[in-house]
Amino acid sequence: MLKIDHLTKHYGETIAVNDLDFEVQPGVVTGFLGPNGSGKSTTMRVMIGLDRPTNGRVTIDGKTYDQLKAPLREVGALLDAKALDPKRSARNHLRALALSNRIPLKRVDEVLEFVGVASVANKKVGGFSLGMSQRLGIAGALLGDPGILLFDEPVNGLDPEGIRWIRDFFRSLAKEGRTVFVSSHLMSEMAVSADQIIVIGRGKFITSGSVADLTANATGTVFVRSTDASRLAEVLRGDHGDVEAVNDNGLNVAGLTSDQIGEAAFAAGIVLHELTPQRASLEDVFMDLTADAVEYGHKNMEPTP
Repeated sequence: MLKIDHLTKHYGETIAVNDLDFEVQPGVVTGFLGPNGSGKSTTMRVMIGLDRPTNGRVTIDGKTYDQLKAPLREVGALLDAKALDPKRSARNHLRALALSNRIPLKRVDEVLEFVGVASVANKKVGGFSLGMSQRLGIAGALLGDPGILLFDEPVNGLDPEGIRWIRDFFRSLAKEGRTVFVSSHLMSEMAVSADQIIVIGRGKFITSGSVADLTANATGTVFVRSTDASRLAEVLRGDHGDVEAVNDNGLNVAGLTSDQIGEAAFAAGIVLHELTPQRASLEDVFMDLTADAVEYGHKNMEPTP
């Protein structure tokens, strides 16, 4: 089990992680979400000993990373796919990792084959695309056949086939009883690949739960279609609905239920051709949860006078 115990990390005056406290269970894929600057990468760096915590700790089956005798056999991690010696071949990169943790060298070719880069094993990694580097990083994470695997933005640079492959790969690891912890900014991908979600913002824990749990009580929108959409929009705005035109006949409505919309349309003598509730997506929930925790957000530009 991976346990984050009241973890705090300061960089000078900056608080990157602020009293984070959660557990990552084996046997499921856990997504780790947060806006840019929320402390996700810092948390993962502390997990594998690249940064020391200011307070608190991270434990792997009760031990901190520096207490592990052969860490690659217990924890595999892909945090930065391009953090490689560009002059080394893919095979030699993995051989160096294997030798450092007393892993049999035959395992190198096994993982290279598994991730689909065996054909370029002797090429220098400096010429690899981001997608190829991601696959090599995954091979490195798997090298020691660990029970805990950590991935930071693992689908960056992958094509659709690669994304589907890694999604199935995560699920197969979880089914084997391993702990799979994945940080990503792609809400749509996390919605279909993660069993559990942990959300942080400005270094603090916000919430956790399954995708179904997080979206169950969220307010969605209602899609309504009518040949008199402009008048319907007027009526619904008068009832305090937030109305957005989708096309000539369609509206997305927030703030009103489908029952309220139907009753308002009937009272105004407006014929409806479609009235469909839209469940909130994980992205909708995430944006609501982190609205006050965005470190680097855009602002509307003022027109030039």
